[in-house]
Amino acid sequence: DRGFATMDPARQREIASEGGKAAHEKGTAHEFSSQEAREAGSKGGQAAHQRGTAHEFDSEEAREAGRKGGLAAHEKGTAHEFDSAEAREAGRKGAQASHSGGSPGGNPGGAPPGNQGGGKGAQQGGKR
Repeated sequence: DRGFATMDPARQREIASEGGKAAHEKGTAHEFSSQEAREAGSKGGQAAHQRGTAHEFDSEEAREAGRKGGLAAHEKGTAHEFDSAEAREAGRKGAQASHSGGSPGGNPGGAPPGNQGGGKGAQQGGKR
């Protein structure tokens, strides 16, 4: 038996990794646009769910992932800045979900009522 397809999967990954590193060093590696990366991630997530191997986030993990994403977006300068109308609407939806026991902003052991975030600008009435 010869050939890449008949190799041990660990050896295949090792060879593919070496090829990727070499392509980056030469400057010939494909650079994904944010749209391409989003689509690739979506496909991978769908495949993992179909196989039953996708990670299921609990509410605390999801909250932490969202927090990290928000911090990264602010550091990069790509975070959405809410205007006062958007902030008001987000706060209204959060309050409705909180009072009805729904998940968005449901406050299970989080911030005290009346202090449920909204982030920078929400209490200030918009952009700074």
